[in-house]
Amino acid sequence: MAEKRDYYEVLGVDKTASEEEIKKAYRKKAIQYHPDKNPGDKEAEEKFKEAAEAYDVLSNPEKRARYDRFGHAGMSGAAGGAAGGFSMEDIFEQFGDIFGGRFGFGGFSSMFGGGARGQRVTRGSDIRIRVKLSLAEIAHGVEKRVKISKMMVCPDCHGRGAASEADIKTCEHCNGTGVVTKVQQTILGQMQTQQPCPYCNGEGRRVVNPCKKCSGSGLVKGSEEISFKIPAGVSDGMQLTVQGKGNAARNGGINGNLLVVIEEEPDPQLERDGDDLIYSLFISIPQAVNGCQVEIPAIDGKLKIKVEPGTQPGKVLRLRGKGLPSVNGYGNGDLLVFVQVWIPKKLDKEEKEMMAKLEASENFKANPSQDDKNLFERVKQFFS
Repeated sequence: MAEKRDYYEVLGVDKTASEEEIKKAYRKKAIQYHPDKNPGDKEAEEKFKEAAEAYDVLSNPEKRARYDRFGHAGMSGAAGGAAGGFSMEDIFEQFGDIFGGRFGFGGFSSMFGGGARGQRVTRGSDIRIRVKLSLAEIAHGVEKRVKISKMMVCPDCHGRGAASEADIKTCEHCNGTGVVTKVQQTILGQMQTQQPCPYCNGEGRRVVNPCKKCSGSGLVKGSEEISFKIPAGVSDGMQLTVQGKGNAARNGGINGNLLVVIEEEPDPQLERDGDDLIYSLFISIPQAVNGCQVEIPAIDGKLKIKVEPGTQPGKVLRLRGKGLPSVNGYGNGDLLVFVQVWIPKKLDKEEKEMMAKLEASENFKANPSQDDKNLFERVKQFFS
């Protein structure tokens, strides 16, 4: 099997291309390789499918971000295209969305089963909620249960919008197809556009006796408790999708999705940096000089660590694997302990005399090694 080409290469755009530039590039490729302009040309047909698959990914911010990070291997069926279950019928509809309305050249509709496309399948709208997570919940993953208000299928008419099946009539203007067709002559040849029928709103049917409970909409307001699992390692702003748990659709259509946006609660002691955690450890001058053993906070309680004698301010102690798990399953980050020496601002008379004696000692005279001189630069680079 031939290796997939880079999606940006397929459309001929840079990785920094804007949404409008991507749409413009796809439009150009779609016209160039359209099957009706290249009858019997299998290579052109494959390039047409390839362009549609590339556009399906790069026009979607979430898919594009994932593709930019992991390439084709990271899509896991998220992309469209022929390889991802993206049929020619889907491409035709996508192509129509780009040009406005339902769109085709000559016999393109009939070639791929288009033309009279039947009643339009409706889709319910998505619902977006925010869920707050503690650092511990992010570290281990968690199952959440929420109650949301949403549009649900009417229990009286079961979503059909009519008092009975007999009260649903085929639209006489579109003969039940849900679309009306208009043919125009253009510089590219004969072009036909298909728009939703204005008399039945693209449904291909009319209700003559609406359901009293839902007033013919087929939907009523309700609420539902929904449980979903949040994987370990998620981060603030990440969005998870719970399929089919959004608002219901009319006429037995496809439910929308529940979009769960992660909101990370700040931890009072640990700071997050990707999968790493950072803790600022303050020790006294005697502890820095003599060394010490201290307890520090971690995800699962406390950890004891040893500070070596002569530890300099700004030293970073790395505890490998004590950070957060990667959401992609690539192991754990580290816990980074940033050592800071606490300098008292006020001393009594006796303490001042002790400091004066220490100042006169050769051991307390500043004589940094090359490593100490480079310490600031290393710390600055580490946190930049």
